[in-house]
Amino acid sequence: MATYNPINSFASADALVSWLTPLRDQGKTVVTTNGCFDIIHAGHVAYLTEAARQGDILLVGINSDASVKRLKGENRPVQDQATRCAVMAALAMVDAAFIFPEDDPRQFCEIIRPDVHVKGGDYSREMIETPIIEKYGGVVKIVSFVQGFSTSNIVSKIRDAS
Repeated sequence: MATYNPINSFASADALVSWLTPLRDQGKTVVTTNGCFDIIHAGHVAYLTEAARQGDILLVGINSDASVKRLKGENRPVQDQATRCAVMAALAMVDAAFIFPEDDPRQFCEIIRPDVHVKGGDYSREMIETPIIEKYGGVVKIVSFVQGFSTSNIVSKIRDAS
């Protein structure tokens, strides 16, 4: 079976830069966010929609498989990084997605230097990436958090039903 790879799905933040440069030259406001996005659910859709409204271009960093294992445990991710990145890049509110191997977004924030970095309401502005965002003149925005949606809970329900 052929792997689905939308045009705006990138293997790394570095690979994304040449795609992004002409958009930046046009004065577009670049917004970033990141996560595992193992199983896309309604909470993700609401969060990404709100993130996209913070600027012109929404870029989503997808944690690598190894990173998800470190963050979520040996049984995760459910879907591999290329699939998660392709699904993310295919969503209407997302302009591009890329994979990052680190456990946090600091390195890709140094590479991309977003105008706005967005996290959900379960975070605060005191994140480890905030100094990097602000160093380049960007801002961190915390958007709404939709209660009742969790990939971990969905995975548990599926496993319990098996």
